[in-house]
Parts: sequence; structure tokens; C-alpha cells
Amino acid sequence: MHITIDNKLKKLIVIGDRLLIKPARPDDRTASGLYLPPGVQEKEKVQQGYVIKAGPGYAIPMPVEDEPWKGEEEKIKYIPLQAKEGDLAIFLMGAATEVMYEGDKYFIVPQSAVLMLEREEEL
Repeated sequence: MHITIDNKLKKLIVIGDRLLIKPARPDDRTASGLYLPPGVQEKEKVQQGYVIKAGPGYAIPMPVEDEPWKGEEEKIKYIPLQAKEGDLAIFLMGAATEVMYEGDKYFIVPQSAVLMLEREEEL
């Protein structure tokens, strides 16, 4: 589920602390055996899906410095998100926004609504 050069999602830019998540089918189970049964998803308003794109993170305000000898540098710095592309995210549906893009359903989710991530690489 990684984005490639010819992928249709390359035009999308995720803003701030948000994630673009493609929902997993209720019967999808990860290699480690993690899955949410349909009953849990309906009752608890919890969903799972794969992180397709992640925003840059939380913006850090920069102090105003007017010193002409300093070169131009990027004015905005970010604290990066914990979630990365390819992670399986379990998130609260109440904070998610459902969107359709080129016939596929996605969720835009703030990182604060993510309860847990599963990453294939070793931690």
C-alpha cells in the first residue's frame, strides 16, 4: 500500500497532524493476527485501516528574528507524527472524516484520534 510515482494519490497533500487512511475490510487480519471483529467496529465506533499518507506534523511557532545577516530558511518547523505510511492504524470514528477520492473510500484522521499503530518493521 505504498505510494508510487504513477499512483493516483501523488497529487494529494495531507495537512498538519492528519493522516489519510484507507479502511481495511472487517475480515482483514494482519500477519500478527490483529483484527477488529465487525461487532466491535459497529458498537465502539472504532475502525482500522492503513496509513496511506501522513501530514508533516505539529507546527512549532518560530521566534520572530529580524537579522539581515541570516540567510532565508524555512519559517515553519514541525514535530513529526508517530504514524508512518504503511502502518495499520486503529482509530476513533468520531474524529474521522470520510472522503471519496476517485471511487475509493478514505478517512482523514487527526493523529490524536489514533489509538494504536501496528508497524511491520521491528520497533
